Amino acid sequence: MTTLLGISGALRAQSTNTMLIRNAAALFGADTFVEADLRFPLYDGDIEETDGIPAAVQTLADQIAQADAVVISSPEYNKGISGVLKNALDWVSRTKGAPWAGKPVAIMSATAGRSGGERAQTNLIATLVPFGPTIILGSEVLVGANYEHFDATGTLTNDINKAALADLMQRLKATL
Repeated sequence: MTTLLGISGALRAQSTNTMLIRNAAALFGADTFVEADLRFPLYDGDIEETDGIPAAVQTLADQIAQADAVVISSPEYNKGISGVLKNALDWVSRTKGAPWAGKPVAIMSATAGRSGGERAQTNLIATLVPFGPTIILGSEVLVGANYEHFDATGTLTNDINKAALADLMQRLKATL
């Protein structure tokens, strides 16, 4: 039984990044797909010192550790990953153990801009590297003009992006 964890760097209910991880999950075909909840307080060392790791953060760290593979999709905000995603990564880095170590991770992005989140992906790779995951490179999934490439049900409609996503999911699954 395989478990895939999806992490969307956007909180909006109709986020195309959330739609993208759901499309990825359908192509991956895991027995179980779990969507992460990133609604955490902002990282604050004083909170950590007085209250410890928030339960929601520990849940995410446990989900990462227990998943067979992880897909992450981030919008590009001001040429980088979303603050929500960065905050989650900062918090998880404070948990015990090393949930990311050796974990197969595929990254993707959906943005309104024409680059499709290329800089966000570069930023995300740089942020993840110290945690030691196995990042699947190549087959970049960069959905630019995201509002044009999903139908009313949240299905990715652009053939080029669909092919890249299918290839990325095959490569991620091959790591298992």
